[in-house]
Amino acid sequence: MKIDTNTPASAPSRQRRRVLQAGGLAGIAALGLPGLGWAQSEKIKIGHLTPLTGFLGALGEYAVMGVKLAAEEINAAGGVLGRQLDVTSEDSVNPQVAATKAQRMIEGDKVALLMGEINSASALTISQVAARHHMLYLNTGARSDALRNKDCNRYTFHVDIPVTVMVNAVGLALVRDHMVQGKRIYSLTADYLFGHDLAAAAKKFFATHGGNQIGDELVATDVTDFSPYLLKIRQAKPDLIATNLAGNQVTNFVKQYAEYGLPYPVVGFNLNTADAWAAGRGNLSGIWPTVWYAGIQTPSAEAFTAAFTKKYGKPPENHAWVEYVTLKILAQAIAATKSTETPKLVAYFESGAQFDLLKDRKGYFRAWDHQMMQEAYPFTVKPANVPAGKWDWLQFGAPVPGPDQPLDLLAPTRAESTCKMEAL
Repeated sequence: MKIDTNTPASAPSRQRRRVLQAGGLAGIAALGLPGLGWAQSEKIKIGHLTPLTGFLGALGEYAVMGVKLAAEEINAAGGVLGRQLDVTSEDSVNPQVAATKAQRMIEGDKVALLMGEINSASALTISQVAARHHMLYLNTGARSDALRNKDCNRYTFHVDIPVTVMVNAVGLALVRDHMVQGKRIYSLTADYLFGHDLAAAAKKFFATHGGNQIGDELVATDVTDFSPYLLKIRQAKPDLIATNLAGNQVTNFVKQYAEYGLPYPVVGFNLNTADAWAAGRGNLSGIWPTVWYAGIQTPSAEAFTAAFTKKYGKPPENHAWVEYVTLKILAQAIAATKSTETPKLVAYFESGAQFDLLKDRKGYFRAWDHQMMQEAYPFTVKPANVPAGKWDWLQFGAPVPGPDQPLDLLAPTRAESTCKMEAL
């Protein structure tokens, strides 16, 4: 599947202009430099890969919506350096296909850079292709720690939070609620790179805080029937169930768990808000992490949520958000460096430049592992007696780290990292 997200520029209305300014585009518009005739005729081509089929397909659909909206807004504001953005989104399918498409985008489509992905295994192959071609790749939604550690490279930057942050964001809440120390914990893990990394981080956290992990079941990504695992859980009688699942695995498990009526509390270290909505208010419980949600009350977040809801008839979730802000981050970097050349963009991202992430605090990339430092949010479900609509029944906690804490508080430290960056 191939989707062209390029939209011809048109003069925005006063209301549209206010939305664009609230979204942080005023500076980019000012740097549009429409007098450069050569720039106006040459679009900046960007290759965007994301899963549109399989167990992550529903999330990929949101990703395309987010990047499409960002491209439309940037182009309507005059583009970047007077040039329109031409973003082409394609289904990454699996790691092998993702690598092939990345290669074709670079050599055949002549893209200036690559962005996207949710599947960590696919993100790894895209990253490797980009590095071979000395091309910038912005990993938007793949969260594996390995991508930031042994598999890191100088050309790849990571916008979403890594699994260690997700585990710490939820784990500290569990410790606070006395749900780890001395407890018997049973886990379910998605059987691919992301799930393995998430399980390793969770296991380390439980061991550090006195938890006793009595089981961890690997679950293939195409599994839809969880009854064999639920029977094992019933037999084990744990104090806590911790899920390291991904995509619609979480939705299917939560629904079937509710049908079985087991009494053991469920928590998880990965749950996208779209998957939470799909699970349903009557089925979901426990504490989960997210990197963003529609409801953050900053001017740019409210402008994005309003524009997205108007365009698509539903609020954005975290993968729509990450693709949207990634394209805005990229536009800021191109405008600041007046270039689409990878070495200049890498240097800018490594410089400590700050970015509006539609949150209370701006984020920045760490130079030594290229991870975006930013806030995350624990969430649960509103009590049954609290009225809520189709999209607003999730209850979000205060951002972590807190306002008086460093943004890298929950992230892996440099001493823990095995990332070694090569020179450009």
